[in-house]
Amino acid sequence: MAERQRRQWRTAAGVAGLMVCACATGCSGGAAAEDARAAADPVEALHRAADRLVDARSAQARTSMEMATGGTRVTIRGEGVYDFSRQLGRLKVLLPQDPAGSREHRSITELLAPGALYMKNRGAGVPADKWVRVDTATLSDGNLVTGGVTDPFAAAELLRGTRTATYVGETEVAGTAVRHYRGTADLAQAAREASEGNQKALTAAAKGFARATVPFDVYLDEQGRIRKIRHRFSFVNGQQQNTVAVASTTLLYDFGAPVDVELPAAGDIYAGKIAEE
Repeated sequence: MAERQRRQWRTAAGVAGLMVCACATGCSGGAAAEDARAAADPVEALHRAADRLVDARSAQARTSMEMATGGTRVTIRGEGVYDFSRQLGRLKVLLPQDPAGSREHRSITELLAPGALYMKNRGAGVPADKWVRVDTATLSDGNLVTGGVTDPFAAAELLRGTRTATYVGETEVAGTAVRHYRGTADLAQAAREASEGNQKALTAAAKGFARATVPFDVYLDEQGRIRKIRHRFSFVNGQQQNTVAVASTTLLYDFGAPVDVELPAAGDIYAGKIAEE
């Protein structure tokens, strides 16, 4: 009788062990399995990140761009919305004070569109009610830096050029659980793999930057969407011919937020000469 009870106990214990194992790999293991796949192939996860933003359609965005040159460090901040399905965005960009602190912060409204950057309140002799339009393919940095904001979708499409990446681990961004990756992206490869709207601009950046590889840190949520991305660019200042280090950070949140962006009519675009400030 005692032996029979021991056999029953061992059987029950074995079933309980199987149930615990099943729960570890099934009940709570969905995230664990996904986490394991992300750690196993981070490059593939990053190549898909831009597509996940298109699936999300839109988001609110905050940006910051830190530049260091000649012992001076300045930060440009932006905030607004972006429509990933149409590749259109509107950001209010706050310029820093001049080094002497004598000029107040000035805000510029920027519209981001495939192949173009529109700026209002540009200053430098431009009427206050007019927009300045810049063809991003003509800029040596592809507008990854020039506008003081890295276009959020261009920032995501840079990840299509990821050559090497490591999975750092889990953390949080603004209260959201995310997976942290660190790696480098090749600008030329990103340009080849990018959407039509970003190909020319990224090709220009690949030729114009001091280094064709861009180190980055990126944080993806459980849907594979970018919550935060930070690039470290290095380019040559055309006026002083010195290398400028730039750290550009984009924070995305409130996915699906309404976005209403209308590009300026031809008559609202300034056609005169823009003075140097």
